[in-house]
Amino acid sequence: MKMYVGITDYGWFKTLKQANCDEVNFWKPGGRANFKALNQGDIFLFKLHSPKDYIVGGGFFLKFSLLSASLAWDAFGIANGANNLLELNNRIYKYKKTNRFSDPDPFIGCIILSMPFYLDEQDWIPVPSDWSSNIVQGKTYDTAETIGLALYKQVQEKLRLLNIIQYSVKETSIQNRYGKEQIIKPRIGQGAFKVLITDAYQRRCAITGEKTLPVLEAAHIKPYSMDGPHEINNGLLLRRDFHTLFDRGYITVNKNLTIEVSHRIKEDFGNGKEYYAHHGSKLIILPERREQLPDPKYLEWHNENVYLG
Repeated sequence: MKMYVGITDYGWFKTLKQANCDEVNFWKPGGRANFKALNQGDIFLFKLHSPKDYIVGGGFFLKFSLLSASLAWDAFGIANGANNLLELNNRIYKYKKTNRFSDPDPFIGCIILSMPFYLDEQDWIPVPSDWSSNIVQGKTYDTAETIGLALYKQVQEKLRLLNIIQYSVKETSIQNRYGKEQIIKPRIGQGAFKVLITDAYQRRCAITGEKTLPVLEAAHIKPYSMDGPHEINNGLLLRRDFHTLFDRGYITVNKNLTIEVSHRIKEDFGNGKEYYAHHGSKLIILPERREQLPDPKYLEWHNENVYLG
């Protein structure tokens, strides 16, 4: 398996550790290039800037997405490693050498990590022997190589001490090489759910096709508070007003992906012409992958338990 050691600053790490965030946005100020070093579930490690040449924590890679700072803040909040949006923007401006006049809502590359872990200082891991001071962003290691395997075993021991069970590495007797065996998949948090839904629906409202990102929201079909999972097939990307109506039962989507609008909108509010125009129509934006389509069992749950008819 592969691991990536990414360089970050102590303030970012300290903010996350103190808040004990259960998901992390390891953001890159440039943000234009995709992050292809890891597969989903591989380990991403945090290494502090020199002279603190230590690995201090990490997480499990879930997804890379290009987001504006405001959307990253809406999704992850303090899990961006900042206490508020102003602080996040100021850090971005520092690295990009821009300001709020030239770049009012800067875009950043978001490396989204699940199930993060934070090491106490006495447990920090020294950087591998081949680490170079010339490395600017990070370095990939592989358990198929001696140094990578040694680093992996150190990380695995720290996870064991933290009572976090993730992966086991086994040796193949034929090639004397190491492979990976995944025990559990990365857990999706609330912030990651928002990003996964936004990208799966091509950043457009499933009902209207609206593309203005600040007014689009990830809606759970079956609420998380009622054991609805943070999974793409339990979500829809909706314009904010449609999201509100969906959550309150004035709008639903049936198992045929057809929109139904309740007569109660007009009865309760004396209006709703725009919404009734969508009654009987199919969703116009859907994920491209079949397994990400809205699950009929969640849609039926919403029809039966939330929709006002």
